[in-house]
Amino acid sequence: MVKQSIFGRITQLAKANINAILDQAEDPQKMLDQMVRDYSNNIAEAESAVAQTIGNLRMLQDDYNEDIQNARNWGNKALAASRKADEFRAAGNTADAQKFDNLAKVAIQRQMASENEAKGAEPTIASQEEIVERLKTGLDQMKGKLNQLQSKRDELIARARNAHAQTQMHEAMKSIDVMDSTSEVGRFEEKIRREEARVRGANELAASSLDAQFESLEDLGEQTEVEARLAALKSSGSGQSAIGQN
Repeated sequence: MVKQSIFGRITQLAKANINAILDQAEDPQKMLDQMVRDYSNNIAEAESAVAQTIGNLRMLQDDYNEDIQNARNWGNKALAASRKADEFRAAGNTADAQKFDNLAKVAIQRQMASENEAKGAEPTIASQEEIVERLKTGLDQMKGKLNQLQSKRDELIARARNAHAQTQMHEAMKSIDVMDSTSEVGRFEEKIRREEARVRGANELAASSLDAQFESLEDLGEQTEVEARLAALKSSGSGQSAIGQN
């Protein structure tokens, strides 16, 4: 009963579809951790049970081999007693001959008993050997599943860490987009350009005022020269008129 229960559990675990189980899990990583623990515990329990089963099988095999050896020994003793009886009978010693014949019969009976015990143990031994082989195969399958589980868990953890790192990167990029330093620089540059434009405008305004003043000065100078030449013309004309009258 115990062996069959262990074998059934090993078979069930070995045939478990890990991917299907994970698809139904809310938290695959926790599910994998729990499955690794369950598999490890069941493997340890199964190994102990299989070791005990193998030990029991070896005891049966030892008893079987002992029965076979006893049957062989009793057969040899029966043969020796029978020969001794024949020797006594050939010598005319009927009493001793009968005595050794009786001993041979006892040896034969014990030989047959040992043979029967060995023969009776053969089906049990064959069944135990089959169970042991199936348990060993089941254990190997469980260990293979355990390795698969551990690899799956490591892969899942690595993927989770990678996803977390990518999430952090995306969050950082969002922060950069929200607080875009280039937009701040752009606004600062625009402010400087406006200030530069204001200075240029002021300079142009100042320059235009100076030009106007210089133009006024030039107009005043030209008018003064016109007046001076007019005065000189008149003065020159008055002199010529006086000379002509003389």
